[in-house]
Amino acid sequence: MNVRSIMSQTSHSLSPRSTVREAAAIMRNQDLAALPVKGEGSAFGLVADRDIVVRLLPEARDAGARPVSDAMTTHPVSCFDDQDVAEAAVIMGDEQVRHLLVLDRSGGLVGVLSVDDIAANASEELAGQALGEIVERRA
Repeated sequence: MNVRSIMSQTSHSLSPRSTVREAAAIMRNQDLAALPVKGEGSAFGLVADRDIVVRLLPEARDAGARPVSDAMTTHPVSCFDDQDVAEAAVIMGDEQVRHLLVLDRSGGLVGVLSVDDIAANASEELAGQALGEIVERRA
């Protein structure tokens, strides 16, 4: 099974200047945990609900008004839409990330793959193995 068949399609993306409040509203309304951030040219970022909670909420009084660029992961890990889901799960485990940007072979953004997508649409066992690697403490 390839990544394209189980990933979340990219129908929403943010600019680095989008506010955290805008991102949170999209995440809530679309039931998403992460959104791609499109920068200038081919630069991409990724903002996840956890990024907002861990990076902004403890320090910012009005975190919702801050730009997503303050919370996003720059240079996020990615995979290709035609890769096997098991390969993508290995990437997640190796890089200890819960979300991957999904690119086509020309480098265009086409979606986001999450551990949840793998569990719901491919294999709970594979998702569990990936999650075990993601949360493992490493020296």
